[in-house]
Amino acid sequence: MHTLSKTPAKNRIALATALSLPALALASCANAETGDTTSASAGEPELTITEMGEFDRPWAIEFIPGTDTLAITEKAGTLKLMKTSTGETLTVSGVPDVAYGGQGGFGDVAFLPSEAEREDGRTIYLSWAEMGESSTRGAVVGRGTLVCNEEADACAINDLNIIWRQAPKVSGRGHYSHRISFSPDEQYMFIASGDRQKQTPAQDLTNTLGTIVRLNLDGTVADGNPFADRDGVTPQIWSYGHRNILGMDWDAEGRLWDVEHGPAGGDELNLVTREANYGWPTRSYGENYNGDPIPDHSDDDGFTKPAITWTPVIAPGDMIFYIGDMFADWQGDAMIAGLSSQALIRVEIDGDTATEAARYGFDNRLRSIEQGPDGAIWVAEDGEGGRILKITP
Repeated sequence: MHTLSKTPAKNRIALATALSLPALALASCANAETGDTTSASAGEPELTITEMGEFDRPWAIEFIPGTDTLAITEKAGTLKLMKTSTGETLTVSGVPDVAYGGQGGFGDVAFLPSEAEREDGRTIYLSWAEMGESSTRGAVVGRGTLVCNEEADACAINDLNIIWRQAPKVSGRGHYSHRISFSPDEQYMFIASGDRQKQTPAQDLTNTLGTIVRLNLDGTVADGNPFADRDGVTPQIWSYGHRNILGMDWDAEGRLWDVEHGPAGGDELNLVTREANYGWPTRSYGENYNGDPIPDHSDDDGFTKPAITWTPVIAPGDMIFYIGDMFADWQGDAMIAGLSSQALIRVEIDGDTATEAARYGFDNRLRSIEQGPDGAIWVAEDGEGGRILKITP
């Protein structure tokens, strides 16, 4: 497995001190407060929305730990960094070629919180759709080093190596999922692997479609995975029976949750547990797009039940657990970015039970969500000209 190389001093930058992004080398973004507010559920306070710029089909947003710099993946294959105090952006070189089309392209971006004080480049994790043989495709995750020069007017990814591949590659351009999340102790990497619209592989432990996999940070199989001692089974799998997972995060108790798309109806928020089977496509609270019914869950069906479902769907794009002080009453709540619902959805968690507490309407589909260093909430709109929006009370 690749070992990250030491970056020469002349190319190093103290990323933790914030990526200066000089204006001479950058294209300015809007960064002007609009004064707009959202529509909200009854009794909920209004939110103030600040436009921070427009991007081409943004898919994931992630703050570089210890900085106010936001990393943004654009679906067609571009990675950009935005200094949020000014709205200025730069484009990062060294990104991979992606299989762009349908739901495929550039996916997630992730950093290790423990590297907030690192000064010689940051470990960066990326996911994307990759071409295979005979027009097949599959998600992959790569790891490299994000390095910026001393003036921070140019940044590049060095030594990017693929450390995980969704298997098998199949036809079609949907349901890659490919969200990345690290365990709170940073010992393990969890990757969402969608069913690729093939349905039945999600109940088959010989592949990784329709699963969440648990790996070491270098992509090797983690010790203690539930099926590792079975012959003919993929040892990476942590849970299975998933459809299309588009958000994962950890609650204050250190428990992993996901949001995933149902078919026609039946979007889910799930508490993800070791060895659990969530039932897709055998059980769902939705039905097939052609109208064919799918049996609902029953108490005796042997599958793990969702904590909450939505019909009509919310079409979740991403989720976080809010831990900041700016919205003190929301601490510990799940915040979900909605696509077709064009909404920010707040869900209260009580043990294993989840309840939708509020819904804030927006003008466009929301693809990704992140919490800023000061506790503000950031969302990325979906599609061409998708705006990055900062949300404050």
